[in-house]
Amino acid sequence: MSASGIETAAAIASAGGEGTRTLQDRALRLFIVLSAFFCVNAALAEFIGVKIFALEDTLGIAPLQWNLFGQTGSLNFTAGTLLWPVVFLMTDVINEFFGRRGVRLISWLAAMLIAYGFVFAFAAIALAPAAWWVQAAQAQGVPDYQAAFAAIFGQGLWSIGGSLIAFMIGQLIDVGVFHRIRSLTGEKHIWLRATGSTAVSQLVDSFVVLYIAFVLGPQHWPIPQFLAIGSVNYVYKMLAAFAMIPLIYLLRMWIHRYLGEARARQLRDEAAAD
Repeated sequence: MSASGIETAAAIASAGGEGTRTLQDRALRLFIVLSAFFCVNAALAEFIGVKIFALEDTLGIAPLQWNLFGQTGSLNFTAGTLLWPVVFLMTDVINEFFGRRGVRLISWLAAMLIAYGFVFAFAAIALAPAAWWVQAAQAQGVPDYQAAFAAIFGQGLWSIGGSLIAFMIGQLIDVGVFHRIRSLTGEKHIWLRATGSTAVSQLVDSFVVLYIAFVLGPQHWPIPQFLAIGSVNYVYKMLAAFAMIPLIYLLRMWIHRYLGEARARQLRDEAAAD
């Protein structure tokens, strides 16, 4: 081995690579932390997504009326939109350092955890409530705690199914587009592969979830309404994706510092060849 090769191997080992115990490996720790943030944000986005909030009222500004496909409305979004940008960020960072297999692993894991969570949410709804607990929140304006609990956690199966299907399709598209752009640009322009992959994946995700949940589902939205609301949601997601670009560079900088340049380069090379 050449002197430069020995130095690189030593740098990787000192950064938590070869010669360390499994849980002392910094790359493994990094993957666990990124995966945990990814999964918890995806699961929370699904559960809090039952709430629809008015963006203009939240910001204290006058309602902004959009007009698309013959439909009008204000900027109303699910509360889950607060967390999806974090999921996009984690997806891009894991793509950068752990490649296709890393993203696919955490995507399937997140989908299974979300389904697991909904199974137990429905199980909790089915439990017979204690008589005193049903009226426990009357002072806060909730006359029937059981009904409120069921309304919040008992999201319709069409919404759950549509969301999970759209999530997985979007993630699989994201990882493919990300690496396609990476193969064309090399290590340059991380912002381009991050936002480019999000642009394509979320175009599909935004419309698939609405189509399954609200067009095929019991509400049977007309196509113009479906197209209008899907378009507004997509624009919001893309604005959020552009806003996250500085965070991608900051997180990448921190990861290089945490792992060391040699180990970070090794991971990125492996991810690019994945």
